Amino acid sequence: KPKNREKITEAIEKQLLMPMFNTNLVRIEDDRVFLTTDKEGEEITLKNDLVYIFAGGELPTQFLQKAGVQITKRFGYTMKKHK
Repeated sequence: KPKNREKITEAIEKQLLMPMFNTNLVRIEDDRVFLTTDKEGEEITLKNDLVYIFAGGELPTQFLQKAGVQITKRFGYTMKKHK
């Protein structure tokens, strides 16, 4: 959607958002996540306090709950927090 694209582009330009293309999630820990790059397989570690998971068009709520992920719903959005 054009308006979403504009907002994302603006956030990137203001350095509020840093897209990391061609990366794969390796694991999530309490205070950091680990990614690898597609090209060199280099591992990248990022500090975090919250991880959002956007996987496909349908929310994989049951799958995530079975995996031990706490699900909290707010204002119609589902927020998933890794324990």
